[in-house]
Amino acid sequence: MTEPTNDQLRPMPDDWQRALAVVAHPDDLEYGCAAAVAAWTDGGREVAYVLATRGEAGIDTLEPDRCGPLREREQRASAAVVGVSEVEFLDHRDGVVEYGTALRRDIALAIRRHRPELVITLNHRDTWGGVAWNTPDHVAVGRATLDAAGDAGNRWIFPEPGLDPWSGVRWVAVAGSGNPTHAVDATPGLERAVLSLLEHRSYIEALTDEEPEEYARSLLTGFAAGAGERFGGRPAVAFELFSR
Repeated sequence: MTEPTNDQLRPMPDDWQRALAVVAHPDDLEYGCAAAVAAWTDGGREVAYVLATRGEAGIDTLEPDRCGPLREREQRASAAVVGVSEVEFLDHRDGVVEYGTALRRDIALAIRRHRPELVITLNHRDTWGGVAWNTPDHVAVGRATLDAAGDAGNRWIFPEPGLDPWSGVRWVAVAGSGNPTHAVDATPGLERAVLSLLEHRSYIEALTDEEPEEYARSLLTGFAAGAGERFGGRPAVAFELFSR
C-alpha cells in the first residue's frame, strides 16, 4: 500500500444522489470514467449522460450519416453496462462544436431537466497533461459545461417555459484533467468499465489493429493504476473537482 503524501488524491464526495455527465462524443466517458459511474450506480445513485454530438465524424471509413446512428447505438449499449439508462444527444456537429451561448444554453437546459448535484465533464484544457493537444470539441464542451452549471440556476439566463432554474449543482468533476484533486476507487467497476468501452467496437476496430478486449483492458487498467499511485495504491478514476 502506498504511504499517504501531500499530493494524494482525496475521495470524491458521496453525499449526493443525482449526477449528470456531459461530454462531446460517444466513448468520451468510457475512456477512463465508466468505472466510477459503475460504482455510483451500484450504490443506488442516478447518473444520466448528455452528449453534444453523435460522433458522426469519428470513423474515417464510414460516412457521417451511417456513422452517427451506429455510434449512438453503441453509446446506449455502453451506458447500459454501467447502469445508465438515460442518454441524450444535443445534435451539435461532430468535430466543429463551438463554444458559445448556443452550447451553454443546451447544456444549461439539460442540467435543469436532470437537476443533478454533481456534474461530470471531460478535460477542457488545451492539452492532456501538457503532452498531447486536446481536441476543440472537448475544450468547448468542457468549458461550456463548467459555465452552464452556473447558468442553470439563473432564471434570467436562457429562460425556458415550464423548466425551472436549478441551483443545486454542488460540484463539477472534470475527468482526464492534468490537475486531479479527487478520485474514486475503480476496483468494483473496472471490469464493467472494460466491457462498457468494448461496446464501442466499431470505433475501436477503426482506431487500432489491436484485439479490442486486449486494447480496452490494457488501456483502462493502466489509467486506473496510474491514478492509484496517488490514491493509496488502489486503482482509481481521478477527477479535478470544482465546488460551486
